[in-house]
Amino acid sequence: MKGPLTGITVVDLTQIYNGPYATFLMAMAGADVIKIEPPGGEHTRKRQRDGGGVHIPHAMLNSGKRFVMLDLKTEEGKATLTRLVTTADVLVENFRPGVLKRLGFSRERLRDLNPRLIYACSSGFGTTGPYSTYPAMDLAVQAMSGVMSITGFPENPPVKAGPAIADFNAGIHLYGGIVTALLERERTGVVRSVEVSMFEAIYPTLASNIGLMGGEAKDQSPRTGNRHGGLSICPYNVYMCKDGYAAILANNQRQWEALVKYFGQDWAIADKRYLMMNDRVKRMDEVDDLVSSWVKDRPREEIFQGLVAVGVPCSPVRELPEVIRDEHMHERRSLVDVDHPVYGRLTLPTSPIIYEGVERTIRWPSRKLGEDQDSIVDSTNS
Repeated sequence: MKGPLTGITVVDLTQIYNGPYATFLMAMAGADVIKIEPPGGEHTRKRQRDGGGVHIPHAMLNSGKRFVMLDLKTEEGKATLTRLVTTADVLVENFRPGVLKRLGFSRERLRDLNPRLIYACSSGFGTTGPYSTYPAMDLAVQAMSGVMSITGFPENPPVKAGPAIADFNAGIHLYGGIVTALLERERTGVVRSVEVSMFEAIYPTLASNIGLMGGEAKDQSPRTGNRHGGLSICPYNVYMCKDGYAAILANNQRQWEALVKYFGQDWAIADKRYLMMNDRVKRMDEVDDLVSSWVKDRPREEIFQGLVAVGVPCSPVRELPEVIRDEHMHERRSLVDVDHPVYGRLTLPTSPIIYEGVERTIRWPSRKLGEDQDSIVDSTNS
């Protein structure tokens, strides 16, 4: 499968979610990604839990890559990595800052080995600054960045966002940075290293909440539950229906009027208490009570289909099994069912980035630890 990055070789030293997602996107764009794992495999391959399923993240993030096992603490492993680096276009790692240098592969040495190599790294807090030595996982970054402080309901303790948003935001930024650096190299010959910190990549997602701090809550970052993070849109919430929950919002006057008319409550359009968005925002509790009373005895699917038909943003609150089977994602081949050679039948994601003329699929499922060892290591020795 050829794509925009066909012909680009990537040495992938990444682990867990952040870096592997960036290199997954590169693989799905056609790059030859050589994933190097330590003896025993990287962390997601080794995770254990009764009942299984822990292998799925590893399978999701490593499709389309080739697999080599190297012990970078040995001279043999270092020698093989050296040979791979000399012919690669990109090296990507997300170790703690300084680890790769201690292994003998400083930025300066990498440049000497291959002046055209783009060195890309990602970490929790970056390679410089007071926090640079802090160990980081998604949870720690959510806490440090303020994400947890604004997640949950105001009367309850802070909670983390369910998905690994810090990891994947950083991975997306890392991919963008690498591809931008490749473009500059091809256009001008200038070769730059690329760095992304999880801490900094997550900050822009707080825009609505920071906007709220610029208004009434100047010294606070209140948790707003399922309401809008900036408390500037109403209605905007999750409401209990007859058989589940639905997320409903009206982002402008047209949507508000369509919402009201759909439920046969036309009186609310002219009611001065709810006339404009600012009026509704001042009476959020009242508006939420109104919407709740309109939906509580109706099935969520009926509400969903009815509101979407009149142009009101609405969605049922679905469980993950429903999403994995989603007909829209399967029809668009955002999700594909595969017979994985290691893990059996799985539903795996393709790249969210669609390239014209490139089939939307995975190039091949993730492989066994070191499965491509002979072909890749032998080629470096020839």
